[in-house]
Amino acid sequence: MERSALDRALLTDRLDWNLLRTFLTIVHERSLSRAAVRLHITQPAVSLALRRLEEHLGHTLIERRGSNFRLTRAGEEVLRIATDVYGSVARLGAELAEQQDEVSGLLRLLTVSRIHSGVYDECLAAFHRQHPRVTLQVDVMRSTEIADALAQKAGGVGLSLYRQPGRQSGDGLEHMLFLRQRYAIFCGRHHRLFGRTGLAIADLLAEHFVSFSSDQLGDVLAPLAVFRDQHGFSGQIVATSPSLDEIRRLVFAGYGIGCLPEHIVADDVAQQRLWRLPPEEGVADIDMYLLWNPERRQTPAEAAFIEHFRHYVARYSLMERLGESVNAPLAALRAPTA
Repeated sequence: MERSALDRALLTDRLDWNLLRTFLTIVHERSLSRAAVRLHITQPAVSLALRRLEEHLGHTLIERRGSNFRLTRAGEEVLRIATDVYGSVARLGAELAEQQDEVSGLLRLLTVSRIHSGVYDECLAAFHRQHPRVTLQVDVMRSTEIADALAQKAGGVGLSLYRQPGRQSGDGLEHMLFLRQRYAIFCGRHHRLFGRTGLAIADLLAEHFVSFSSDQLGDVLAPLAVFRDQHGFSGQIVATSPSLDEIRRLVFAGYGIGCLPEHIVADDVAQQRLWRLPPEEGVADIDMYLLWNPERRQTPAEAAFIEHFRHYVARYSLMERLGESVNAPLAALRAPTA
C-alpha cells in the first residue's frame, strides 16, 4: 500500500485511536502477553485489537511464527504514522493550556522512583520560583517505559536510567548525564552474613540473590548481571521487583543479598539495618540521565524545564549531586538568573 493510502486509511473517522496505542505497545514490547500486562488488559483483548486494526486497514501488520516477531511493510508504515499521531495527541492538552505572555501550561515529567539528590530538589524549587504558572505532573515509571514514551513522543521530559547512551540506540533521544550511582552488594540484618568482617567475593558466590527486574542482559541494570556472571555467582534469584524500595525491603528481610545504590542506603548501613559486602570498590556505576526527544516539538514549559535543568545541574559536580542537601547560600550563588 502506498504511504498516502495508509495515511488516508488511518485518518478516517471510523478508526478507534485506542487501536493505534495498542499496536504501538505490541511493537515496543514485541509480545502480545507483555503488551497486555503493560496496558492492564487481557491478552485476548490485545489480540482482538490487533485484528480489528488489520481488518480496518486491509493489511496484515505483524507476522508471528513461534517466538519470531516481524513487522510487515504495512506494519512499519503504520508504526511511523501511529508514532507521530500518538505524540501529537499526547501533547494536545498541554499546548492548549499555554499562555502567550509567559511560560505556563502543563509540564509532564516522567521519572523513576527514589531520586536522592539535594541538587535536584533545589533545581525544582528554583524552576517553580521562575515559572510559577507551570503546572507540574510527575509520573513515576520504569526506565524502559520512560524511554518508550519519549521515543513515541508521548512525553516531553524524563529522568531515567538509560542503556547505551551515546550509541546508535535507534530511539533518537537526547540526553544529559545527571547522576552517577555506585551500586554495591548488601545483606540485611536477618541474613547469616550480617556483621561478618573479612569476607571475600568467594564467600558470596553461593548466596541467593534479590534482583531488580531490569537487572538482566540488555536492560538498564545489565552491569549488575554482567558482574554476577563474570564472578561466577551460582545462587538462585529468589525475589525480584522493579522497585528500589522493595528490593531494599527484601534484602533487609534476609531473602538474599542484593545490589543497591550506596548513597541511598547509607542511613540503613549507619542504623545497622543493612551490611556492606565485598567488593570494597562496589559492583558498577549506573548513570541516570535527563532525556528528551528532539524530534518532538517541545511545549514552552518543557523547553523551559530542559534549559533550566541543564544549566542548574551543570553547576555541581557528580559527587555534589548525590548529596542529601545543598548549602543554601551556595545554591543561590550557583542558580541561573531568571
